[in-house]
Amino acid sequence: MSYRIIIGAGPVTMEAELNDTQTAQRIREELPIVGRANTWGDEIYFEIPVVVDETPDARADVEVGELGYWPAGNA
Repeated sequence: MSYRIIIGAGPVTMEAELNDTQTAQRIREELPIVGRANTWGDEIYFEIPVVVDETPDARADVEVGELGYWPAGNA
């Protein structure tokens, strides 16, 4: 089961989908989340109040438009 969320930045809003993983569950438990966006290369990230260890199926590269969680930065 997936969970739909809305991400807003100023006047722009986008719908996104959280998958059915333990990490996504922890993120859902903290909603709503407010953060200040940062960029690194082509990536946009922001710190969130979720601390979760890296999962065995974690990957460093994501497709354009995918959401990901970065354990090292809680982002």
